[in-house]
Amino acid sequence: MANKVKYKSLLSGKELVFITIFFLAILSLFYLTFFTPNYYNFTAPVTFEVKKGESFSQITNRLYNSHIIPGKINFKIAGIIYGAQTKIRPARYYIPNGLSYLDLIGYFLNGKADYLKTVKLYDGSSSKSLASRFRAELFIDSVLFLHEIKNRKLLDSLGIHESSFEGYLLPQEYDLYERTSPREIIGILYKRFKSFINDSLKEKIAQKNYNIHSILTMASIVNGETNRKDEMARIAGVYYNRLKIGMKLQADPTIQYLQPNGSKRLYYEDLKINSPYNTYKYPGLPPGPIDNPGKNAIIAAVYPEKHHYLYFVADGKGGHKFARTFTEHLKNVQFYRDNLKSSSK
Repeated sequence: MANKVKYKSLLSGKELVFITIFFLAILSLFYLTFFTPNYYNFTAPVTFEVKKGESFSQITNRLYNSHIIPGKINFKIAGIIYGAQTKIRPARYYIPNGLSYLDLIGYFLNGKADYLKTVKLYDGSSSKSLASRFRAELFIDSVLFLHEIKNRKLLDSLGIHESSFEGYLLPQEYDLYERTSPREIIGILYKRFKSFINDSLKEKIAQKNYNIHSILTMASIVNGETNRKDEMARIAGVYYNRLKIGMKLQADPTIQYLQPNGSKRLYYEDLKINSPYNTYKYPGLPPGPIDNPGKNAIIAAVYPEKHHYLYFVADGKGGHKFARTFTEHLKNVQFYRDNLKSSSK
């Protein structure tokens, strides 16, 4: 009873009422500020991309500048309340209309989104291989991707006057959002390819009396033969030497390209396939690239090693042995076969 008397003596009835009203006002203001829906003037939902390495402050600024939120300070306070300053993942978000500041923070932390993933594409990957990779890692429609690879309108819109994007999709490491449309992915890969083919490369290609399509075709064969950077220019030199004397390229990767179920051990019958891509049957370069060559293979096709080799065969150690004459080549082939026999014992 003594305590109650003491508190009553500290505050009058009017003061208690004032303090109660003050705290109710604060609570009402807090509720109105952080729980009241905010509306934007666009068709819902709004797509908003959080990019790799973006800070919470940068995200806040872009939300405000895009007129998705009416105020930056309130959103930042909501982020502090949630402890969200370092928890928003890079992704493509689809923001519903009418979310409060706290609801929006909650959506960024737990809502549906297409997250950003780093996808490494390997040099010499075929478009079929890329389609499978994107399906597994980004959940895209691989059939639609392969359709877009040959989409005439899309090819024309990007200035490619060939039948396919095969060869023009530069393999590298890419940061891509899940469920990105195949058309957008193709655009991203082709843009990276265009930035790589700079003016000095274009000038060198013109000096060789080739066009970019022919260079990519040669580079794709080189990439099909090896992934060793130190051998690419030499292998390119072999094929250019064959072209100069009118010799058929006889490139195994072009036969592998014709296999309906992917690469396999080749047999003599495979070399009889009637296709312009069969470089055992038809002279010159095939009609187009057989895969998407990497930078090293493209550079090798533009700057081949100058030599007199016309033949090469695997050396059984991941590389190749080169020969100027067919007789020398047969010795290298026998050496390779002998190594295979000895290693299998």
